[in-house]
Amino acid sequence: MDIQKKRVAILGSTGSIGTQALEVIQANPESFEVEVLTAQNNADLLIQQAIQFQPNVVVICNEDFYEKVAAALINHPVKVYAGAKSMASVVQMESVDIVLTALVGYAGLIPTIKAIEAGKPIALANKETLVVAGELVTQLAREKGVSIYPVDSEHSAIFQCLAGEWHNPIEKIILTASGGPFRGKDRDFLRTVTKAQALKHPNWDMGAKITIDSATLMNKGLEVIEAKWLFGIAASQIDVVVHPQSIIHSLVQFQDGSLKAQMGLPDMKLPIQYALGYPKRLSADFPRFNFASYPTLSFEEPDKKTFINLQLAFDALDKGGNMPCIVNAANEVAVAAFLREEIGFLEISDWIIRCMAKVPYIGNPTLDDYIHTDKEARRIASEPLTV
Repeated sequence: MDIQKKRVAILGSTGSIGTQALEVIQANPESFEVEVLTAQNNADLLIQQAIQFQPNVVVICNEDFYEKVAAALINHPVKVYAGAKSMASVVQMESVDIVLTALVGYAGLIPTIKAIEAGKPIALANKETLVVAGELVTQLAREKGVSIYPVDSEHSAIFQCLAGEWHNPIEKIILTASGGPFRGKDRDFLRTVTKAQALKHPNWDMGAKITIDSATLMNKGLEVIEAKWLFGIAASQIDVVVHPQSIIHSLVQFQDGSLKAQMGLPDMKLPIQYALGYPKRLSADFPRFNFASYPTLSFEEPDKKTFINLQLAFDALDKGGNMPCIVNAANEVAVAAFLREEIGFLEISDWIIRCMAKVPYIGNPTLDDYIHTDKEARRIASEPLTV
């Protein structure tokens, strides 16, 4: 085996980020090979991926599908395991060089922690890991000497802007937001929006949960919390600006007033490749940005009064402790209910507000506190609003 190749574990290989990461790996066979693939429920796609990429190990987290996956791969040199504990274990294998955490939501926390404990570099596409337990995770990464490479396009942009600038203090980080499909709409309009409308993002092709989060601006709120921990800055140093074209992916302002921005067409494969290949910039045939095609780039302030989830995220960051964990859990439950068409679009915020008020606050939580907080917030969020 070429020792220059990075052996990659992809947690959540059947989702939007995972499938695009496999496209990146397929396009760069001299740089990467697949060591581990995991999926929650999509056994059919996991089987296809395993046959194509021949990883050492696959994990199907829903144990009901273990026999199906194992039978399909019986004639392939691929080990098959099942369950969340198996996923948290395989990331610690010596043969893994980097772990791409592409799971959705809170599910990414424990396996990311286990990978860090084993000294594995993390390509982090699961922002909720830092939203839920940012202080704990970043402290552990420092203790273990582990690098966390951001995969979110906005945080990748900040990371790229900071290259060569690590010795220069950051004055401000500016995260850009597309504004989602309902930019400029009022709450009367939002009260009647449908699931189908909310799933039509104007610029990005993403999974259902993150697409709804983008429509409510909660995704940007979660990114604000993630940015604090990734870059070691205060909440007061983070701004959000709506940039409908999604060409400038984010900016850094330094203490002399200079601004650096990272630009490009909206394509998640670029930040995925940058995180996996760092510190090298690998050649790619991604479509190139043409200024003539975008004669105008526009910017505006986010409407936090209409899209109050963004303000709720800032409030949670200001409160600290387990409050971001509460907000994340409540949001996950509420978005799932909206996707099942059980609640309206604006009720997502109502569920979050209720949990922020009712779940016990802990100022200096341990990992066990985070786990308990997540369970309690989900319990309360699942209660009828009349309770």
